[in-house]
Amino acid sequence: METIGWNDFSKVELRVGRIITAEKFKEAHKPAYILIVDFGEEIGIKRSSAQITALYTLEELIGRQVVAVVNFPEKQIGPIMSECLVTGFHNEDGEVALCVPDKRVPIGTKLA
Repeated sequence: METIGWNDFSKVELRVGRIITAEKFKEAHKPAYILIVDFGEEIGIKRSSAQITALYTLEELIGRQVVAVVNFPEKQIGPIMSECLVTGFHNEDGEVALCVPDKRVPIGTKLA
């Protein structure tokens, strides 16, 4: 594992957002959703593609808080421009489980 310095880590903007809409990403090569995530007044609303269809339904995602990297450059993924990276972990079956705060926090909050 490569080590990084504190200055490198401090450049990563990991923020809490709330999913406000989720829809199937029909054009994706692997099953995915398009998420619209609200990060509050400072960051605003961003779009992301997330391969989380195995563990989450569209309905249960709405209102859920997630942790995302908000300062990566935008990335074209098929017909959409992904503006943030919603984070998660692969389980033993390779399915992605979202990285979420275990208590509600204000949207836009930066990882402490």
